[in-house]
Amino acid sequence: MSVKLVFGTQWGDEGKGKVVDYYAEKADIVVRYQGGNNAGHTIKIGDEVFKFHLLPSGAVRKGKTAVVGNGVVIDPEVLISEIEELRKRGVEPNLLISDRAHVIMPYHRMLDGAEERFRGNKKVGTTGRGIGPCYSDKIARLGIRMGDLIDEDALKERLEFIIPLKHRIFEAYGMKERLDIDEVFKEYSEYGRYLKDMVTDTLEFLQSSTDREILLEGAQGAMLDVDFGTYPYTTSSHTIGGGASTGSGIPPNRIEEIIGVVKAYTTRVGMGPFPTEQNNEIGEHLGERGHEFGTTTGRARRCGWLDLVVVKHALRISGATGIAITKIDVLEGLETVKAAYAYDIDGKKKDSFPASLKDIDNIKPIYREFQGWSMTEGEWEKVKEEGIEALPENAKRYLDFIEKETGVKIKMLSYGPAREETVEL
Repeated sequence: MSVKLVFGTQWGDEGKGKVVDYYAEKADIVVRYQGGNNAGHTIKIGDEVFKFHLLPSGAVRKGKTAVVGNGVVIDPEVLISEIEELRKRGVEPNLLISDRAHVIMPYHRMLDGAEERFRGNKKVGTTGRGIGPCYSDKIARLGIRMGDLIDEDALKERLEFIIPLKHRIFEAYGMKERLDIDEVFKEYSEYGRYLKDMVTDTLEFLQSSTDREILLEGAQGAMLDVDFGTYPYTTSSHTIGGGASTGSGIPPNRIEEIIGVVKAYTTRVGMGPFPTEQNNEIGEHLGERGHEFGTTTGRARRCGWLDLVVVKHALRISGATGIAITKIDVLEGLETVKAAYAYDIDGKKKDSFPASLKDIDNIKPIYREFQGWSMTEGEWEKVKEEGIEALPENAKRYLDFIEKETGVKIKMLSYGPAREETVEL
């Protein structure tokens, strides 16, 4: 068994979908190990664009086995719609779904919206898709798993126990809505019948695939990790490298290569701290040139300079062995380019990311400034043919600085959405 892991080092939207798709060419199995349909991946193949929220990015590669691992929370309606969309476009996914993965139910979406409204001006920016409440039920041992979904007796028993309990919670929030157990059972048992042949013990499958190449795919980014991100402005799962083992069942010592995806600048969707954010013409340039809109929400992403304190934090925690730099082309045309390598917090220099929101609010980024660069279409073609050495000297200085600050070697450079706009180092 040869295992490679790809994870995001920032607040998500780093371009992991393209990186995973690129590495998936040599993989036999691609595994999504955490998150739900609050995340999104965009892949461009020729003139076709694929957007996934639950399916592993590698599902578009013919001949690959795509696995939705036990660490993922699944909205079956969304998953089925993605499968059907692929089939309409002539792609038949070879999909396996963990029987241990938890199911997002209607009450999860209802409670997600109620809880966010209850927070008032302290909203955390949830997508409202029920991911947080589903993970909460998982930890509270109140969840419904995919194994229950395909077993109608088990599903009915779980619903008869859980829905009355949720109605009591609805009352506490002042909600008048109620769910009919029989209607929910009918809808979800139909989903179970559609997905039944795909649901299996993926742990056994993966651990028995000793002679195959496996690629582990994360959703979102390390700074949204429920423990190590900007809590409480995080997601509800473990987005760091360690989440790959708990979300797939593959032991940590079997993972040979860990690639952290680093966007050449920084973006964030929704609320929460963002030390290097640029609410100015720089942010506008990055947003417009980088087409920075959320795959899942459609919300405009907040944009700013590369924050290497954030990246170092993510790489250290996850044990990264390499970096994939994406969207280097978006920086082209700027007069100067900056990267934060440390923070000033209350007059003290810090090169690690703090846990305290109070400390985070007092961050003043310390920047290294670089002269910008411009390139013609022909010069980008030269990069495709000759590799990183064909980049302008100023761009190479910027990349050298990233390697020096992080102490991790750049293994890939992406300069556009298409598969071929990639240089492997």
